[in-house]
Amino acid sequence: MLIAGMVFAVLAAALHILIFYMESIAWEGPLARKTFGGTPEEARPHAFYAFNQGFYNLFLALQALIGVVVSALGHVAIGAALILAGTGAMLVAAVVLALASAPHRSAAAKQGVFPLLAVTCTIVALLG
Repeated sequence: MLIAGMVFAVLAAALHILIFYMESIAWEGPLARKTFGGTPEEARPHAFYAFNQGFYNLFLALQALIGVVVSALGHVAIGAALILAGTGAMLVAAVVLALASAPHRSAAAKQGVFPLLAVTCTIVALLG
């Protein structure tokens, strides 16, 4: 079950790295505008906040990925702690988004499904 948790953690990290790219590098680009809506001109005033938020996503992804690597190297307790911290924060952020904005519940579900599976599988592996 730990391997499943690690796979879901990698998938969650990959999604959050994509979100980092859209928010911090290509905020006014077509992929970000298709994903988040609006025109480049409408997005421009929010670029600084998106830039900062993108780095939060990147750091959570890196935390989860480092946890996967550390677990794969045999340090399961430390790796699992990092996986749970990174994907747990991703999951809670998705829950907050879902609770705060009904129109964004679909986005929250997309953002939260891999972290939910990573957290669940990792906890089951640790308890098993």
